[in-house]
Amino acid sequence: MSTFDAGDRLLRRTVLAGGGWTAGLAAVALLGAAAELLLPAALGHAVDVALTGGSIWWAVSACGLVAALVCVDALTDLTSGFGAARATAGLRRHLLRHLFALDVRATRRYPVGDLVGRLVGQAADAGQAGNAVVLTVVAVLPPLGSVVALAILEPVLGITLLAGLVLLAVLMRAFVADASTATAGYQRVLGVIAGRLLESLTGARTIAAAATLRREENRVLAALPELGRHGRRTWDLLARASARTSAVAPLLHLSVVAVGGYALTAGWLTPGELVAAVRYAAMGAGLGAVLATLNHLVRSRAGAHRVAEPLREPATATGDRPLPPGGGALRLRGVCVYGDDGRAVLDGIDLDVPAGATVAVVGASGAGKSTLAAVAGRLHDPDRGEVRLDGVPLRDLDASALRRAVGYAFDQPVLIGATVHEAIGLAMPAASATPPPADGRPATPAVLLAARSAAIDDVIDRLPEGYRTPLADTPLSGGETQRLGLARAFAAERLLILDDATSSLDTATEHRITEAVVGRAGERTRLVVTHRTAAAARADLVAWLDGGRLRGLAPHRRLWADPDYRAVFAPAGGGS
Repeated sequence: MSTFDAGDRLLRRTVLAGGGWTAGLAAVALLGAAAELLLPAALGHAVDVALTGGSIWWAVSACGLVAALVCVDALTDLTSGFGAARATAGLRRHLLRHLFALDVRATRRYPVGDLVGRLVGQAADAGQAGNAVVLTVVAVLPPLGSVVALAILEPVLGITLLAGLVLLAVLMRAFVADASTATAGYQRVLGVIAGRLLESLTGARTIAAAATLRREENRVLAALPELGRHGRRTWDLLARASARTSAVAPLLHLSVVAVGGYALTAGWLTPGELVAAVRYAAMGAGLGAVLATLNHLVRSRAGAHRVAEPLREPATATGDRPLPPGGGALRLRGVCVYGDDGRAVLDGIDLDVPAGATVAVVGASGAGKSTLAAVAGRLHDPDRGEVRLDGVPLRDLDASALRRAVGYAFDQPVLIGATVHEAIGLAMPAASATPPPADGRPATPAVLLAARSAAIDDVIDRLPEGYRTPLADTPLSGGETQRLGLARAFAAERLLILDDATSSLDTATEHRITEAVVGRAGERTRLVVTHRTAAAARADLVAWLDGGRLRGLAPHRRLWADPDYRAVFAPAGGGS
């Protein structure tokens, strides 16, 4: 299915997502259209009755219809606001859940700033779809009803109005086609700028240190001229369409008035019917007002197409098998992972990690170490081959069972949670759900044990509110952030994967953490991505990657005889 078709399908779903509020808007808008169509007829009858001295019922009816239109305006604002809010919230929730269900390779195809733009801006545009569709359809009813009403009063009047409406419809159709392209281009370029801006903000220290502020500013704003072209094109199209309809509408109105005046002198119409005809002519000529609702519909459609693009990425399928009893034996068979350019990042990896063993993964930059760590715990699936944990393919495992069994720590961890306690207890449902007590101690022994194992407990104890300290108010160094990430990972029950997770630590702290990780043999399986000789030497086995292939699997002391293996550690200045 193309992005175009997926976007239109999403647009239809979003129209229905407003639920009862969109249905209420449709009912209120239809009531308003009916009142608007009845009002000229009521005024016409009131004029005729006034000239002949009859009942004032028609005048009272006209006043009632005006009151109804006032109420319709208020209810339209209410129902459209709640309907759009509900649809937008549902769309954002759907997109966010889908993004979290994707593997990391799929999300990397979209810059974070671009995804934020789709989630915040384009989802809000698409959330207006129900309102735009209902109001566009209803906005067409009074002009079409005016044609019918004029035809009933005098067929020549109906034909005159219909001819002008056909011309206006042709002009609007051209506007919709051109404006859709311009709006989609505007939103696309806006996403590019947002993505570059977030990259720059993330690397602000690097930019300042390199004194490349002006160059980075130019890079972020390089697409600004293109954004301006799309924006000017959109407003230019709207201005031209408005000018054309504004030119046609008065002429159409005058034509109906002229014909109506002749019909009055010829005795075909009464004075009241002429008043009604003039009102219907004004209503029919007001088809140009549909441009505003059409413009909203164009924006909603473009927004839906932008939101649909990442939704087309297939979510990672989850199984339903539990883990059998075991100690975390990890097996990779024929594992291949390819980059977007088709190059093999991992090529035919066969690796057995015994339960409870520690395996260090080493290799030169670009050898595939982080990719191996990613597929070992199913951050993403291999393109070929299979990964098993205690004999069960990771693809078949229940998602909650997998995440309880496997823990990750990274070189640059992202801390999630309102407080330090929540950041550590993220992978411990019972711990993260319960706030720490008032004395600042952690809510569960598991959180305290994890903090001690990661050598971060002394830092937390010095914080103003201990484990209750908000993350936003916690100044952390790079090493302290890594230690919090390690503490979070220690909740793993069977397999602990450390992807260069001690790179920012001092020697003493790293030794203490290494003891916690590898010091208790058989507690759980550990896969440690590192380029430090000491970590490799402490491991039971070393998996040596070279160009995406497993070049060696043996203890460090045995591999050390190979000069190519020693060269892996040379940039870090490691010794034997």
